[in-house]
Amino acid sequence: MKRDFADFWNLLWEVGLLACAAFALLNVYAPPQDLPWKPLDLSHPVGRATAAKVADFDIPATASPEEVQGATEACMQALRTAGVEVERAADRDDGGFCVVRGAVRITGGAVTPLAPADVVMQCPLAVRYVIWDRQVLQPAAREILGSAPARVENYGTYSCRRIYGSEDEQERPSEHARANALDVAAVRLEDGRTVSVLNDWRGQGPAGEPGGRFLHAVRDGACRLFSTVLTPDYNAAHENHLHIDGAERGLCR
Repeated sequence: MKRDFADFWNLLWEVGLLACAAFALLNVYAPPQDLPWKPLDLSHPVGRATAAKVADFDIPATASPEEVQGATEACMQALRTAGVEVERAADRDDGGFCVVRGAVRITGGAVTPLAPADVVMQCPLAVRYVIWDRQVLQPAAREILGSAPARVENYGTYSCRRIYGSEDEQERPSEHARANALDVAAVRLEDGRTVSVLNDWRGQGPAGEPGGRFLHAVRDGACRLFSTVLTPDYNAAHENHLHIDGAERGLCR
């Protein structure tokens, strides 16, 4: 009996040593973007743990003002460390479900500008946008279209409404009601061309087949970062833009 008990503890000890060795190897050799315990770095490619790391900046509905401020400051610091200029924007409460907490505005730095530039969004959405810009949008533009993006034209982030502007109180609130969504209309390139969702999604617009491939590529990349990505393939309400948001639930269409 004593021999069996000793053998059992020896086995546990050996398993523990193997687990520690495996963790050490993983910690050294695995890409940091795939490891949830490694800090978020906006210059790293999108990995298995990237979306979860960004979600750590999300603010629960029950968060106190101090918790909101603390989470937002940490989020803004991540952006500034990555060379992005960002400023705190005024939170807002328009009643009911239309509440924006942890609002920021990207003002410049190492990121493709938004146009209009003064859009206000939740800080985690800003982080997702910067990663998407660096790891998806810019590489796809250079590879497929042969030019870097100069600006991302958008229809804004905040709108106090339910999904699709529905008046039905049974419909859920839009993520736009929390400034947690961005509608991308077009990408203006440094060579002067513009690739728009309305004209080029199906590859039959001014940018031709490469324009359609580019838009589909940036959609596919966005699906790895944003919870919800909606395109003209989803419904007519998204015929002229890509909707990207940081909702808890997800859908990529």
